[in-house]
Amino acid sequence: MNADILQLAGLIEKAKRVVVFTGAGISTESGIPDYRSPKGIWSQTTPIYFDEYVASAEARVEAWLRKFEIDRDMIGAEPNRGHHAIARLVCSGKVSSVITQNIDGLHQLSGVPEERVIELHGNGTYATCLSCGARHELGPIKAAFEVDRSPPVCTECGGIVKTATISFGQPMPKVAMERARRETMACDLFLAVGSSLVVYPAAGFPEIAKRNNAGLVIINRDPTGLDTIADLVLHREIGQTLGDAVRMN
Repeated sequence: MNADILQLAGLIEKAKRVVVFTGAGISTESGIPDYRSPKGIWSQTTPIYFDEYVASAEARVEAWLRKFEIDRDMIGAEPNRGHHAIARLVCSGKVSSVITQNIDGLHQLSGVPEERVIELHGNGTYATCLSCGARHELGPIKAAFEVDRSPPVCTECGGIVKTATISFGQPMPKVAMERARRETMACDLFLAVGSSLVVYPAAGFPEIAKRNNAGLVIINRDPTGLDTIADLVLHREIGQTLGDAVRMN
């Protein structure tokens, strides 16, 4: 067994309360692209800001076209070994919560209870009304959109419907951010997994954990700006790394 894996397993075993923070890198192993990469959709198109979405029907049409393009990658995606390793740690009581920048719902599919997942950027597997908050499933929205490309409206109140994600220019969810801060302050080991740690304010949580004397482990294929403050940095495939380490606990 690789020495780094043994060290990771030892840190997890020793910890009493672990928080896991995940980014796009954990889901690329499930076939979902990193849309912020140089070839990703957000790097090749002009972002549609929240205010523009609300003000312009044309912007809403374009946003839904992009959404359904993204869904071709997300539909059918399954949790990978990394997701399942995290779920095992949650179910064992070792991990108190999973803070995620991802919108794919794969942590829940892997077996992490809904109440243990803190979604900082929302969830792309359903939509909500911006006026009354009613939930809308994507299947009927897509079917209607394909008929005449009309952006969806709420069947409850007639309000604007949007995917349940945080758009550019939209405020971060206060409840989720506060939950994430509390969980970060309470942990003694913080695992940052598959995140480039460049998108703030979410990427500030590893720094908060470290300042609060928690151990910090970063698992990511590429270097991050916080590698220098981490107790352990593993530039490795996430699924195999977490799977091997958790198997030892």
